[in-house]
Amino acid sequence: MSGMPKISQAMIELYDRFTHDQGMSRRDLMADLVRLTGSAAAAAAVLPLISARADAASRTSPTDERLEIDTMRYQGPRGPLMGYMASPKAGESRALKVLVIHENRGLNDHIRDVTRRLALDGFIAMAPDFLAGQGETPRSGNGTQSAEDIARQMIAALDRETAVADGLAGLRFLDDWEKGRDARPGAVGFCWGGGMANALAIAAGPKLRAASVFYGPAPSDTGAAAKVKAKMQFHFAGLDDRVNATAPAWIDALKAAGVRLENWRYDGVNHAFNNDTSEARYNRAAAQLAWSRTLAWLG
Repeated sequence: MSGMPKISQAMIELYDRFTHDQGMSRRDLMADLVRLTGSAAAAAAVLPLISARADAASRTSPTDERLEIDTMRYQGPRGPLMGYMASPKAGESRALKVLVIHENRGLNDHIRDVTRRLALDGFIAMAPDFLAGQGETPRSGNGTQSAEDIARQMIAALDRETAVADGLAGLRFLDDWEKGRDARPGAVGFCWGGGMANALAIAAGPKLRAASVFYGPAPSDTGAAAKVKAKMQFHFAGLDDRVNATAPAWIDALKAAGVRLENWRYDGVNHAFNNDTSEARYNRAAAQLAWSRTLAWLG
């Protein structure tokens, strides 16, 4: 678009507030974005570049002949649950298992793509749908709200204790899955899922082998660090002041508890830098480095 303003850090931080503050409506977002860009047309052009696009192309294919793709259904503590599983057809018996924990957008195409990426890297990966108890992650809007907006509202309404219990059920199901190496599963989580990976590490204790946490808020109860038995890896975005403020006390507590950990900070990048469906926030160099570190940590 000719004359479109450069995407500023203020615009990115505005969108981050919108996606994590349930008190901010899309109308509020657009009004503030108009103020920052100078016009409604510019705001409408900028927003798709900042947001995570539901129609963004995947890097992998669900029909890749190297992969086995399944929708897994299993019982949770309060009812039936489901997850998206991808595993390599070659070497499956030697593959380690990884639970993939989605962002606050639910189990969408991007997380399915990430799950397939792990499978292509030799893991048996399953991404639970934490909205399965409410039906499933919405795949379409309702005429006034996008599927993403609806999913975020549903995630925000989740009871935390219930969500952790559902995560544990997914971890148990994956651990009991007859294929793959006889080893405890690992986990990787992004944003809301990163916070959930921390919570699962506390709740699972020795049942979780390793976790890689991408820009996930840390628990406020640092005393819970003593319950963590998994090795923990953290990826923080240098410009993500909101999440970064929660990290130091948690990391110090884990160290004091003797937890093996890695703590990586990627300067000059934004929250969600690994999500390649967001053109403005994705940082290829940081994402590739963080992903290589994650594969090594979980492997």
